Amino acid sequence: MEELLGRVLVVDDDEVIRQLIAVNLNLEGFQVETATDGQDCLDRVGTVQPDVITLDVMMPRLDGWMTATKLRADERTSHIKIMMITARAQEDDKKRGLAIGVDAYLTKPFDPAELIQVVRDLALSARTSSSG
Repeated sequence: MEELLGRVLVVDDDEVIRQLIAVNLNLEGFQVETATDGQDCLDRVGTVQPDVITLDVMMPRLDGWMTATKLRADERTSHIKIMMITARAQEDDKKRGLAIGVDAYLTKPFDPAELIQVVRDLALSARTSSSG
């Protein structure tokens, strides 16, 4: 049996993108759960206990910036690796993500191979830091 590479919570209000990300990560051996926006993410993160969260920026109810800020501020979730996946590709957006403590930044449209590699690297570093 193949070892599970990690748990990923995919957060995006666009169902097509959410499913695209989920399918790609599932095929690589990740356990994937999805959430429809930032509030849904925060409601589910304790149950899912992901190694990595992929977050869209522009979402209803609670955007990716506020979601990442809340995840970082909570000691129960501050260790989770966060990857922003967004159409917002400006340098200021990337700087804002870094200031919040986002671990990786991928712009839409993205290359599925790059998505998989970044999530794999983040999951590996999450497992290394939690076991060490």
